[in-house]
Amino acid sequence: MTTSFTNSMVQRVLRIPPSYVVFAVLLIILSITRPHMLNLNIMGIFIRQVVPLGILVLGQLLVMRVKSIDLSGGGVILLINYYISSGMFPDASIGFFIAIALLTGMGIGLFNGYMVGKRRVSAVIVTLAVSIVLVGFVQFLASGKPPGDVPARFAEIYNTKLGPIPTPVIFWIGLALCIALFLSKTIFGRYVTSVGENAEAAHFSGVPVERTVILAHTLAGLIAAIAALVQTASIAVGSVRIGLDLPILAVAATILGGVVFGRGEGGVWGPVFGVLSFALLFVVMTTFGIQDPGKLVAQGVIILLAAIFYGLRTSKS
Repeated sequence: MTTSFTNSMVQRVLRIPPSYVVFAVLLIILSITRPHMLNLNIMGIFIRQVVPLGILVLGQLLVMRVKSIDLSGGGVILLINYYISSGMFPDASIGFFIAIALLTGMGIGLFNGYMVGKRRVSAVIVTLAVSIVLVGFVQFLASGKPPGDVPARFAEIYNTKLGPIPTPVIFWIGLALCIALFLSKTIFGRYVTSVGENAEAAHFSGVPVERTVILAHTLAGLIAAIAALVQTASIAVGSVRIGLDLPILAVAATILGGVVFGRGEGGVWGPVFGVLSFALLFVVMTTFGIQDPGKLVAQGVIILLAAIFYGLRTSKS
Protein backbone atom coordinates (compact mmCIF):
# COMPACT_ATOMS: atom_id res chain seq x y z
CA MET A 1 0.00 0.00 0.00
CA THR A 2 2.79 2.38 1.02
CA THR A 3 4.86 1.46 -2.03
CA SER A 4 1.88 2.03 -4.33
CA PHE A 5 1.19 5.41 -2.73
CA THR A 6 4.86 6.40 -3.01
CA ASN A 7 5.02 5.42 -6.68
CA SER A 8 1.83 7.37 -7.33
CA MET A 9 3.29 10.47 -5.66
CA VAL A 10 6.54 10.15 -7.62
CA GLN A 11 4.63 9.93 -10.89
CA ARG A 12 2.58 13.00 -9.99
CA VAL A 13 5.71 14.97 -9.14
CA LEU A 14 7.35 13.94 -12.41
CA ARG A 15 4.31 15.17 -14.31
CA ILE A 16 4.91 18.70 -13.03
CA PRO A 17 6.94 20.54 -15.67
CA PRO A 18 10.27 21.33 -13.98
CA SER A 19 10.29 24.69 -15.75
CA TYR A 20 7.72 25.92 -13.21
CA VAL A 21 9.99 24.89 -10.34
CA VAL A 22 13.12 26.38 -11.92
CA PHE A 23 11.28 29.62 -12.69
CA ALA A 24 9.96 29.89 -9.12
CA VAL A 25 13.39 29.20 -7.58
CA LEU A 26 15.11 31.80 -9.77
CA LEU A 27 12.36 34.30 -9.04
CA ILE A 28 12.82 33.79 -5.28
CA ILE A 29 16.61 34.17 -5.58
CA LEU A 30 16.17 37.39 -7.55
CA SER A 31 13.56 38.79 -5.15
CA ILE A 32 15.88 38.21 -2.19
CA THR A 33 19.19 39.29 -3.69
CA ARG A 34 18.23 41.91 -6.28
CA PRO A 35 14.57 42.92 -5.78
CA HIS A 36 15.01 46.07 -7.88
CA MET A 37 15.61 43.84 -10.93
CA LEU A 38 11.99 42.70 -10.83
CA ASN A 39 10.95 46.05 -12.23
CA LEU A 40 8.67 45.41 -15.22
CA ASN A 41 10.73 47.59 -17.55
CA ILE A 42 13.98 45.82 -16.65
CA MET A 43 12.47 42.33 -16.87
CA GLY A 44 10.89 43.23 -20.21
CA ILE A 45 14.33 43.94 -21.66
CA PHE A 46 15.71 40.56 -20.55
CA ILE A 47 12.63 38.62 -21.64
CA ARG A 48 12.68 40.35 -25.02
CA GLN A 49 16.13 38.87 -25.60
CA VAL A 50 14.79 35.29 -25.42
CA VAL A 51 11.73 35.87 -27.63
CA PRO A 52 13.39 34.27 -30.72
CA LEU A 53 14.13 31.18 -28.61
CA GLY A 54 10.60 31.26 -27.22
CA ILE A 55 9.11 31.31 -30.71
CA LEU A 56 11.38 28.51 -31.91
CA VAL A 57 10.28 26.41 -28.92
CA LEU A 58 6.67 26.57 -30.14
CA GLY A 59 7.71 24.77 -33.32
CA GLN A 60 9.91 22.33 -31.42
CA LEU A 61 7.10 21.25 -29.13
CA LEU A 62 4.90 20.52 -32.16
CA VAL A 63 7.35 18.05 -33.69
CA MET A 64 8.30 16.52 -30.36
CA ARG A 65 4.62 15.85 -29.68
CA VAL A 66 4.62 13.57 -32.77
CA LYS A 67 7.84 11.84 -31.60
CA SER A 68 10.13 13.80 -33.89
CA ILE A 69 12.64 16.61 -33.54
CA ASP A 70 13.80 19.58 -35.60
CA LEU A 71 17.41 20.78 -35.43
CA SER A 72 17.28 22.83 -38.63
CA GLY A 73 16.10 26.06 -36.99
CA GLY A 74 19.60 27.50 -36.75
CA GLY A 75 20.13 27.15 -40.48
CA VAL A 76 16.72 28.67 -41.22
CA ILE A 77 17.50 31.68 -39.02
CA LEU A 78 20.90 32.17 -40.62
CA LEU A 79 19.54 31.96 -44.19
CA ILE A 80 16.72 34.42 -43.55
CA ASN A 81 19.11 36.81 -41.82
CA TYR A 82 21.25 36.67 -44.97
CA TYR A 83 18.23 37.37 -47.19
CA ILE A 84 17.50 40.54 -45.26
CA SER A 85 21.00 41.87 -44.60
CA SER A 86 22.98 40.95 -47.71
CA GLY A 87 21.39 43.35 -50.18
CA MET A 88 20.47 40.51 -52.52
CA PHE A 89 16.96 42.02 -52.67
CA PRO A 90 17.65 45.76 -53.02
CA ASP A 91 14.79 48.13 -52.21
CA ALA A 92 12.55 45.23 -51.13
CA SER A 93 9.77 46.10 -48.69
CA ILE A 94 9.32 44.57 -45.25
CA GLY A 95 6.29 42.74 -46.60
CA PHE A 96 8.45 41.09 -49.24
CA PHE A 97 11.04 39.98 -46.67
CA ILE A 98 8.32 38.57 -44.42
CA ALA A 99 6.74 36.68 -47.32
CA ILE A 100 9.99 35.18 -48.59
CA ALA A 101 11.03 34.27 -45.03
CA LEU A 102 7.76 32.45 -44.32
CA LEU A 103 7.85 30.64 -47.66
CA THR A 104 11.45 29.59 -47.04
CA GLY A 105 10.64 28.28 -43.58
CA MET A 106 7.60 26.37 -44.81
CA GLY A 107 9.57 24.89 -47.71
CA ILE A 108 12.36 23.66 -45.45
CA GLY A 109 9.83 22.34 -42.92
CA LEU A 110 7.92 20.53 -45.66
CA PHE A 111 11.13 18.87 -46.87
CA ASN A 112 11.97 17.82 -43.30
CA GLY A 113 8.46 16.49 -42.82
CA TYR A 114 8.50 14.55 -46.08
CA MET A 115 11.83 12.92 -45.26
CA VAL A 116 10.79 12.05 -41.70
CA GLY A 117 7.12 11.22 -42.20
CA LYS A 118 7.14 9.69 -45.67
CA ARG A 119 10.67 8.39 -46.22
CA ARG A 120 11.20 7.35 -42.57
CA VAL A 121 14.60 9.06 -42.34
CA SER A 122 15.89 9.79 -38.82
CA ALA A 123 14.64 13.23 -37.78
CA VAL A 124 17.91 14.02 -36.01
CA ILE A 125 19.99 13.14 -39.07
CA VAL A 126 17.87 14.88 -41.71
CA THR A 127 17.20 18.11 -39.81
CA LEU A 128 20.80 18.39 -38.62
CA ALA A 129 22.01 17.77 -42.17
CA VAL A 130 19.64 20.45 -43.50
CA SER A 131 20.97 22.92 -40.94
CA ILE A 132 24.58 22.15 -41.87
CA VAL A 133 23.81 22.59 -45.58
CA LEU A 134 22.09 25.93 -44.95
CA VAL A 135 24.93 27.20 -42.75
CA GLY A 136 27.52 26.17 -45.31
CA PHE A 137 25.51 27.77 -48.12
CA VAL A 138 25.24 31.09 -46.29
CA GLN A 139 28.90 31.13 -45.30
CA PHE A 140 29.84 30.40 -48.92
CA LEU A 141 27.70 33.26 -50.20
CA ALA A 142 29.00 35.62 -47.51
CA SER A 143 32.63 34.45 -47.89
CA GLY A 144 32.69 34.00 -44.12
CA LYS A 145 32.09 37.70 -43.43
CA PRO A 146 29.00 39.40 -41.92
CA PRO A 147 26.89 40.44 -44.91
CA GLY A 148 25.65 43.90 -43.92
CA ASP A 149 22.98 45.88 -42.07
CA VAL A 150 19.30 45.11 -41.64
CA PRO A 151 16.78 47.71 -42.85
CA ALA A 152 16.17 50.18 -40.03
CA ARG A 153 12.43 49.53 -40.04
CA PHE A 154 12.98 46.07 -38.53
CA ALA A 155 14.75 47.50 -35.48
CA GLU A 156 12.13 50.22 -35.14
CA ILE A 157 9.33 47.65 -34.94
CA TYR A 158 11.34 45.44 -32.59
CA ASN A 159 11.95 48.30 -30.15
CA THR A 160 8.30 49.33 -29.82
CA LYS A 161 6.39 48.82 -26.57
CA LEU A 162 2.82 48.53 -25.40
CA GLY A 163 3.04 50.35 -22.11
CA PRO A 164 6.03 48.89 -20.23
CA ILE A 165 5.90 45.58 -22.15
CA PRO A 166 8.00 45.17 -25.33
CA THR A 167 5.95 44.35 -28.42
CA PRO A 168 8.01 41.20 -29.24
CA VAL A 169 7.09 39.74 -25.84
CA ILE A 170 3.40 40.40 -26.44
CA PHE A 171 3.70 38.86 -29.91
CA TRP A 172 5.39 35.74 -28.49
CA ILE A 173 2.74 35.20 -25.81
CA GLY A 174 -0.01 35.79 -28.37
CA LEU A 175 1.54 33.24 -30.71
CA ALA A 176 1.85 30.75 -27.85
CA LEU A 177 -1.84 31.23 -27.08
CA CYS A 178 -2.70 30.57 -30.74
CA ILE A 179 -0.65 27.34 -30.73
CA ALA A 180 -2.30 26.25 -27.47
CA LEU A 181 -5.77 26.80 -28.92
CA PHE A 182 -4.74 25.16 -32.20
CA LEU A 183 -3.63 22.00 -30.41
CA SER A 184 -6.58 21.83 -28.02
CA LYS A 185 -9.47 22.86 -30.27
CA THR A 186 -8.71 21.45 -33.72
CA ILE A 187 -8.76 18.03 -35.34
CA PHE A 188 -5.06 18.38 -36.07
CA GLY A 189 -4.41 18.80 -32.35
CA ARG A 190 -6.21 15.53 -31.65
CA TYR A 191 -4.19 13.88 -34.40
CA VAL A 192 -0.98 15.12 -32.79
CA THR A 193 -2.01 13.63 -29.45
CA SER A 194 -2.94 10.30 -31.04
CA VAL A 195 0.30 10.01 -33.00
CA GLY A 196 2.33 10.90 -29.93
CA GLU A 197 0.60 8.31 -27.76
CA ASN A 198 0.84 5.45 -30.25
CA ALA A 199 1.48 6.02 -33.95
CA GLU A 200 0.57 2.45 -34.94
CA ALA A 201 -2.72 2.51 -33.05
CA ALA A 202 -3.47 5.95 -34.47
CA HIS A 203 -2.91 4.62 -38.00
CA PHE A 204 -5.37 1.76 -37.51
CA SER A 205 -7.85 4.24 -36.00
CA GLY A 206 -7.85 6.24 -39.23
CA VAL A 207 -5.48 9.01 -38.20
CA PRO A 208 -3.32 10.20 -41.15
CA VAL A 209 -0.03 9.66 -39.34
CA GLU A 210 2.29 10.59 -42.21
CA ARG A 211 0.34 13.74 -43.02
CA THR A 212 0.29 14.76 -39.35
CA VAL A 213 4.07 14.42 -39.05
CA ILE A 214 4.63 16.31 -42.31
CA LEU A 215 2.30 19.12 -41.26
CA ALA A 216 3.94 19.36 -37.81
CA HIS A 217 7.35 19.80 -39.43
CA THR A 218 5.99 22.28 -41.96
CA LEU A 219 4.51 24.38 -39.16
CA ALA A 220 7.79 24.11 -37.25
CA GLY A 221 9.60 25.49 -40.30
CA LEU A 222 7.09 28.34 -40.55
CA ILE A 223 7.56 29.15 -36.87
CA ALA A 224 11.37 29.01 -37.27
CA ALA A 225 11.01 31.62 -40.02
CA ILE A 226 9.07 33.87 -37.64
CA ALA A 227 11.81 33.38 -35.04
CA ALA A 228 14.35 34.33 -37.72
CA LEU A 229 12.56 37.58 -38.47
CA VAL A 230 12.46 38.52 -34.79
CA GLN A 231 16.08 37.50 -34.22
CA THR A 232 17.24 39.49 -37.24
CA ALA A 233 15.33 42.54 -36.04
CA SER A 234 16.85 42.17 -32.57
CA ILE A 235 20.48 42.33 -33.72
CA ALA A 236 19.81 44.67 -36.69
CA VAL A 237 22.88 43.43 -38.59
CA GLY A 238 23.86 40.49 -40.75
CA SER A 239 25.72 37.57 -39.21
CA VAL A 240 27.22 34.24 -40.23
CA ARG A 241 26.77 32.78 -36.71
CA ILE A 242 23.35 33.99 -35.60
CA GLY A 243 20.94 31.47 -34.10
CA LEU A 244 23.14 28.38 -34.32
CA ASP A 245 22.77 27.59 -30.61
CA LEU A 246 19.00 28.08 -30.50
CA PRO A 247 17.80 24.62 -31.69
CA ILE A 248 19.47 22.70 -28.87
CA LEU A 249 18.32 25.31 -26.34
CA ALA A 250 14.81 24.95 -27.77
CA VAL A 251 14.97 21.18 -27.18
CA ALA A 252 16.15 21.73 -23.60
CA ALA A 253 13.44 24.32 -22.85
CA THR A 254 10.79 22.07 -24.37
CA ILE A 255 11.79 19.08 -22.27
CA LEU A 256 12.08 21.24 -19.15
CA GLY A 257 8.56 22.37 -19.96
CA GLY A 258 7.25 18.81 -19.67
CA VAL A 259 7.07 17.90 -23.36
CA VAL A 260 8.96 14.72 -24.18
CA PHE A 261 8.86 12.70 -27.36
CA GLY A 262 5.24 11.80 -27.96
CA ARG A 263 3.99 13.16 -24.64
CA GLY A 264 2.98 16.70 -23.87
CA GLU A 265 1.94 16.97 -20.23
CA GLY A 266 3.48 20.44 -20.12
CA GLY A 267 1.29 21.61 -22.99
CA VAL A 268 2.42 24.89 -24.49
CA TRP A 269 2.92 26.87 -21.29
CA GLY A 270 5.43 24.49 -19.72
CA PRO A 271 7.95 25.15 -22.52
CA VAL A 272 7.12 28.87 -22.41
CA PHE A 273 8.17 28.87 -18.75
CA GLY A 274 11.23 26.89 -19.76
CA VAL A 275 12.26 29.84 -21.93
CA LEU A 276 11.37 32.31 -19.18
CA SER A 277 13.60 30.27 -16.87
CA PHE A 278 16.49 30.87 -19.28
CA ALA A 279 15.69 34.58 -19.23
CA LEU A 280 15.67 34.69 -15.41
CA LEU A 281 18.86 32.65 -15.28
CA PHE A 282 20.61 35.26 -17.43
CA VAL A 283 19.27 38.02 -15.17
CA VAL A 284 20.51 36.28 -12.02
CA MET A 285 23.93 35.52 -13.50
CA THR A 286 24.31 39.05 -14.90
CA THR A 287 23.49 40.62 -11.54
CA PHE A 288 26.16 38.44 -9.90
CA GLY A 289 28.73 39.45 -12.51
CA ILE A 290 29.06 36.04 -14.14
CA GLN A 291 30.53 36.36 -17.62
CA ASP A 292 29.66 34.53 -20.86
CA PRO A 293 31.76 31.39 -20.14
CA GLY A 294 29.84 30.87 -16.92
CA LYS A 295 26.55 31.37 -18.74
CA LEU A 296 27.56 28.74 -21.28
CA VAL A 297 28.34 26.32 -18.47
CA ALA A 298 24.93 27.02 -16.92
CA GLN A 299 23.21 26.41 -20.26
CA GLY A 300 25.04 23.10 -20.57
CA VAL A 301 24.01 22.05 -17.06
CA ILE A 302 20.37 22.88 -17.82
CA ILE A 303 20.50 20.84 -21.03
CA LEU A 304 22.03 17.93 -19.07
CA LEU A 305 19.33 18.19 -16.41
CA ALA A 306 16.70 18.21 -19.17
CA ALA A 307 18.12 14.96 -20.52
CA ILE A 308 18.16 13.41 -17.03
CA PHE A 309 14.57 14.51 -16.46
CA TYR A 310 13.51 12.93 -19.74
CA GLY A 311 15.19 9.67 -18.68
CA LEU A 312 13.39 9.73 -15.32
CA ARG A 313 10.01 10.32 -16.94
CA THR A 314 10.41 7.51 -19.43
CA SER A 315 11.67 5.07 -16.79
CA LYS A 316 8.72 5.83 -14.49
CA SER A 317 6.07 5.69 -17.24
